[in-house]
Amino acid sequence: DWLPAGFTRVHCTSGGTEANEAAMKMALQYQQAMGHKDKTQIIGRNISYHGTSLATASISGHPGRKRGLEQALPPFPEIEAPYPLRCEVEPEIMGQYYAELLDDRIDALGAENVAAFIAEPITGSSGGAIVPPDGYWQRVREICDQHEVLLIMDEVMTGFGRTGTDFGFQHWPIEPDILVGGKGLAGGYAPLGGVFAREAIGAALAAAEFQVMFNTFGAHPIACAAAAEVLTILREEDLVARSHSMGEYLEQRLIDAFSNHPHVAEVRGRGLLRAIEIVVDRETLERFPTDANLTASVVAQGLQDGVFFYGGGTGDVRDIVCMGPAFVITEAEIDQVVEVLANAVDVAVAKVSGG
Repeated sequence: DWLPAGFTRVHCTSGGTEANEAAMKMALQYQQAMGHKDKTQIIGRNISYHGTSLATASISGHPGRKRGLEQALPPFPEIEAPYPLRCEVEPEIMGQYYAELLDDRIDALGAENVAAFIAEPITGSSGGAIVPPDGYWQRVREICDQHEVLLIMDEVMTGFGRTGTDFGFQHWPIEPDILVGGKGLAGGYAPLGGVFAREAIGAALAAAEFQVMFNTFGAHPIACAAAAEVLTILREEDLVARSHSMGEYLEQRLIDAFSNHPHVAEVRGRGLLRAIEIVVDRETLERFPTDANLTASVVAQGLQDGVFFYGGGTGDVRDIVCMGPAFVITEAEIDQVVEVLANAVDVAVAKVSGG
């Protein structure tokens, strides 16, 4: 009862990288099976992360994780990812603005050459829980349909309850063509990723007799058993709803702590995927210099005080602190998380500023 109706084809891997690469390959094979011989381009976004293989690293918008590989990575076209905090377009047209970047890129490449668009519904740690503006995903879905481009939704981080819905895309009235899951699928108890596709995609690949290759440990029986139990517990204990309610409580506590903080530009996210962005000045949005290593200082101080925070960003996007607590977290524990984070930010900024 997890997958939307029509998602009948499943391919299991050992993790998110393999799953995203498999999804990309399926999209290419589907276009070939449909007779679209020139549809070989896959478009990514400039703030994103999809994996560690050459292909998934290349299509990821994450300069920090490409260092030393740049000359060898196969090129993929990309567009600008939604980043409402730093967008100068009026809010009421922001969703349209970002979506039309995809349409423009497809037109520039030639729709006859574009196989798929891969993106996270809510940008994960690379951008720090960035929620796209209203209307963005609806228009992207329309553009993909118009140009016969498959929409691959990377939900390795956002899937299986993390954002307070079963899948992150369900915050909007859309569905992808290929859905990728990972981390929450087995709850961290075993290495597992999954690719879930519409019946039409699987049927086309089967009719063309195309193979979807497994990695050595893909669909490992023990990992699949762990996932089955995790997904059962999530339903039995209504933990997706808990992710939503505890996420709202976490959001409010973060707003209480940082809404007037001079060095915190924004609190953002959905469910139990949240982040803050730290800046020199919240009015100008000036970033601290890279060599200040501000996020590392925040994480170190948090660890010293008993809470682990996840440093986000891409190198270019930086000073992002992410939170993805367990769905069973309590209000008292959230209070502790926010208290520790507020102190860690103040301590880290003081060190950089010489205070």
